[in-house]
Amino acid sequence: MNEEALNMSLRKFLKIVGVTSQQEIEKAIRAAAADGKLKGKKSVPAQMVLTIGDVSLTHTIDGTIELE
Repeated sequence: MNEEALNMSLRKFLKIVGVTSQQEIEKAIRAAAADGKLKGKKSVPAQMVLTIGDVSLTHTIDGTIELE
């Protein structure tokens, strides 16, 4: 295994995950706000699950997205 190739590939993957995830979250929150689903809420709970089947990895991250 080439450590440098692994590192670069991971960085590229995580950059794509970060950018596309932020876009999707923003889109969903704006739509929910427009529909009145977030009225009175200052934050929403969030969860991200990373799965890589070939290495039996499932990693869950719980957090909160602040709206105000």
